[in-house]
Amino acid sequence: MRLFQRALRTLLFLIGLTAGVVTAVAYFFSRRIINPPRKKLWALPSDIGMEYEEVQFPARDGARISGWFIPAAGKRQDGATLIMAHGWPWNRLGTLADDPLSQINGSEPLDLLRLAHGLHQEGFNLLMIDLRNHGESASAPPVTFGVQESLDILGAVDYLESRTETYSNRIGAIGLSMGANSILYTLPQTDRIKAAIAVQPTSVSLFTKRYGRDLLGVLGAPVVKLAELFYRQQGGLPFNSIQPAFPAAAAGDIPILFIQGDGDRWGEMADVERMSAAAPNSRGPLYVNSTHRYGGYQYLIDNPKIASAFFEQHLPEL
Repeated sequence: MRLFQRALRTLLFLIGLTAGVVTAVAYFFSRRIINPPRKKLWALPSDIGMEYEEVQFPARDGARISGWFIPAAGKRQDGATLIMAHGWPWNRLGTLADDPLSQINGSEPLDLLRLAHGLHQEGFNLLMIDLRNHGESASAPPVTFGVQESLDILGAVDYLESRTETYSNRIGAIGLSMGANSILYTLPQTDRIKAAIAVQPTSVSLFTKRYGRDLLGVLGAPVVKLAELFYRQQGGLPFNSIQPAFPAAAAGDIPILFIQGDGDRWGEMADVERMSAAAPNSRGPLYVNSTHRYGGYQYLIDNPKIASAFFEQHLPEL
């Protein structure tokens, strides 16, 4: 009997310990979703020879958005302008992937300034922004993985229309991950973005499930469920309601190039296929070889002419 009691106490202790660990990890992840930790900008466009202007403007709901306006090489006046939107929890430069969690989950550094430089040399003006709750932009928690962030993109469009060197009929957008979701949610709300590239957009319920499983194994599912509960208590949306296929279906005749890595452990090719199938004027999906989610992003950074050729076709010169 004493052996049984000791075994039972040990079992209850382990159950309690596991529940405590799950709760603590779920709370940690919910905080990163609600208001992610900020990274200071570690580089400037001038570091690689690009002139730039520090800019601020209001999102459509008034949140302050910060960014850089980078004029086309040679100060070309007839070039199209591209809005660049980053992923979670990065900033306009991408990510250094230098925090402990990034090292645990296999995140890799991404240098969006390299992509900007390639597009700058091809004759495009660029507006690189920090989405709300990221970088130097205002806090407006919680992060909604594209839904509220679309107001930031709309604010960027409004801002570009105020500049004399940009043309409202020659605006395009590039988004990665959450930035791709944000752009897809923006397209049904404006006719000013004439073409868009969406790199690895994701349905949030699928992303969190696969992310949790990749990071935590069997504990991933309960951690994600509890993290969603904490997130929703702070005003977040149900994960399964954030599905970019729905706004993609309402994007009208705007051409959208979808890009997806075939080795993405957190996203899924079938998910992007659904978005592409829903979009009335889809291009792709363009599937690229990758060993992790970051390989899909890196493909476009390494091959900016994919983007420049797409926008030159769909944002023709005046």
